[in-house]
This record gives sequence, C-alpha cells and structure tokens, in this order.
Amino acid sequence: MILLIKSGGAQALPEWRDAFAAVLPEAEVRLWGDPGVPAAAVRYALVWEPERGALARYPNLRLAISAGAGIEHMLADDLLPPGLPLARLVLPETQQGMAEFVAMGALMLMRGMGGSARDQQQRRWRAPPPTPLAQRTRVGVMGLGALGLHAARYLAGMGFSVQGWSRSAKAIDGVATYHGMAQLPDFLARSDILVNLLPQTAGTAGLLNRERLAMLPRGAQLLNAGRAAHVVQGDLLDALDSGHLGGALLDVFDVEPLPESSPLWDHPRVIVTPHCAATPSRRDRARRAAELIRMAEGGGEVEDVYEVGRGY
Repeated sequence: MILLIKSGGAQALPEWRDAFAAVLPEAEVRLWGDPGVPAAAVRYALVWEPERGALARYPNLRLAISAGAGIEHMLADDLLPPGLPLARLVLPETQQGMAEFVAMGALMLMRGMGGSARDQQQRRWRAPPPTPLAQRTRVGVMGLGALGLHAARYLAGMGFSVQGWSRSAKAIDGVATYHGMAQLPDFLARSDILVNLLPQTAGTAGLLNRERLAMLPRGAQLLNAGRAAHVVQGDLLDALDSGHLGGALLDVFDVEPLPESSPLWDHPRVIVTPHCAATPSRRDRARRAAELIRMAEGGGEVEDVYEVGRGY
C-alpha cells in the first residue's frame, strides 16, 4: 500500500519512514506531491493543510488522516471526494500534553506570571498580590471531548474547583458539568479561569464574543488552546483593556505565525505561545496512524472519523 505524507516537508520524510517502518512495514511511505507516485496506487494519506482539490486526485484513497487533532484544515476543501473518511489523530500523548499545558497555563494566570516576566525584562522588582490557591480558583473547561475531559480531570486532581461545559450532557466524577446554550451563562459566571478546548464547528465560531466574555466574573482570565475562531479578538482586547478580564494566555491565532504587527504581542495582559500546547512526536503519530490504517484494512469501523452530524 502507498501512504502519502504531507507534514513537515521533505526534510521530515526520513523520520516518517523510520517511524512507519517500525509499526506498518507493509506501507510504502512517499512524500506528498511526488510525481513518481501513480495516483491510483495511493490508498492512505497523512496530511496537514492539503491544497484545495488535492485529495480528490487519488481515486482509490480509502482514508485521509489529519496530522493533528484538528480536522478543519481538510474540511475547508470544497472539492473533497464524497464519502471519503477523514480521521483525527487523537493520541494519549496529545491528551496528556494538553492537560499539562492547561495546568501550566492555569497556574501562570492564577499567579500572575505574565506580569512577573515583564517585570524581569524591565529589571523591576515588584511583589505580586497575595498568592491565590488552586482550591479557591474556579476553572471552567469548554469542550469535554478527548482533550477537554482529560484536562478537566487533571486540573481537578491538582485541587482546582473544576467545571465543564459541552454541547450535550456529560457526567464526570469530581467535575461539575453544564451543557447546551441555556446553561452557558451560568457556567461562564462561575469561571475564574476559562479554558477553551472546543472543536471548530459552524456552531462554535465566534462563541466567545463581547456578550459572553461579559458573563465571566470581573477579573476572570482566558486560556485559549482550542481554535482562534472561537474568540472574537477585538472583543477580547476590549475586555482586557477595560479591566473586565484580568489576563489571557493564547496558543492559537487566526494567522500563524502571529504577525509582528499584532497588538497581542505587546499587550500587558496577554501571554502568547506559538501553537505548542500538545504536539506529539512523529513516532507517536505514526503509531496511531498505523492503528487507524489497520482498522480500515480490516474493514471494520475506524475510530476518530469525522461525523457530519456532530461537526467533529
């Protein structure tokens, strides 16, 4: 079988080949766009941001796997072959990495580490306000899928008072849960730190706008490691400038890399990280991709496939 790779460029291909040789030796791993590959021979593709219409070039493609947890970069292609299964790459390493990033971010926001970093740059010694405790800090996690669920449990284990919000009802030990748009205002009102891990769907775009940011307690802080489209940037900046929000840690942006002209770089209440919350190794991703391919080869149900009705 031929497996095409579009992630990391030509320089990453030897590492991908070594990784797949250990877990899927029957696969012939080729670089995306290789003119020597017969289109009809391609059965699988592991891709990130394929060009419009590119996946439709392969008539016998059985499964397209995202090189990350998100799927929207493939859904943006209006020329996708009808019925082509699209799989998300959700790994235990991604879940743990995201949980650790969220925990780090929550602690940084809670203890004002962004301000301390700026004080260091200016060689200014300034004592912060009295240090809050995790057990007295309410963290709200938006999105209780594979990543959000693990993060919520991890935060609860650290002593935070954790609540979660999702589209449909869920029960989680040690985590208060809310669901649906009707319960969103109550959830937001009880979130001192709001963690966004929602999937990107038509229903979640712009969800955190001026109206909903105003529902957060005064001084609340935002950690966005979901998608930039969930947050209206202008409304977020207004909430920060007014003092209604005390701070934000942002890992995802509408344009990446973040342009030098962005006001987020220098905002005194914003911490910027370069979309690094949870990036598993190529070896780990190859292992999971091989599992999905074997499911497809066996003719059974393939896990983590995009479902139109759910939007993720």
